[in-house]
Amino acid sequence: MEDDDSIALSAVEHFAFCPRQVYLIHAEGQFAANRFTVEGDLLHRRVTDGEDESRPGVRICRSLHLVSRRLGVRGIADVVEFRDGVPLPVEYKRGARTGRRCEQVQLALQAMCLEEMLGVLVPQGCIWHGKSRRRESIAIDQPLRDEAADLVAQARTCLAAARAPTAVPGRHCDACSLRPLCLPNVTNGSSAAAWTRHHLGGACANTTTSST
Repeated sequence: MEDDDSIALSAVEHFAFCPRQVYLIHAEGQFAANRFTVEGDLLHRRVTDGEDESRPGVRICRSLHLVSRRLGVRGIADVVEFRDGVPLPVEYKRGARTGRRCEQVQLALQAMCLEEMLGVLVPQGCIWHGKSRRRESIAIDQPLRDEAADLVAQARTCLAAARAPTAVPGRHCDACSLRPLCLPNVTNGSSAAAWTRHHLGGACANTTTSST
């Protein structure tokens, strides 16, 4: 898959959460950690670093590589449980909030990848929430599938653009680790890198000139 134009499943989730975020991470290569990202990484390591296992009636596969050539996406599922031959993707999230559409879209894409790879119907998936330690069952219905496919196309268009989308400040910015790089209230649609060059480049050049 490395020689085609497929995009990461995580990029589609990021786009569904915030188009500006996906551009900064996947187009500009910017990243910053905070408490929430560290907690999420630790949770994923505990889940995905273990061995595959079998229990009565279920086979549990961890860090399963996924691909859909039809959609042009690739990624890794945290866990896929096989129950009587039917795959059940299980995505692990650190928080307790349910009903997050961006997470449901990511899960739907995992299900659609499994269907294409294995030739079986995947009607359902689950999101395990670390704070509540509960599973949220998600029906992979047609509206969710259509929305997921549409977001793949939108994310691909976003990543091919020459500049980052305009920031839309909101509550979703509060916990975002990229906020210091995104500067949602001041960049007015520029990427953080472009904003820095525009506003600080001239000052740096003048300082260099005056010191010579």
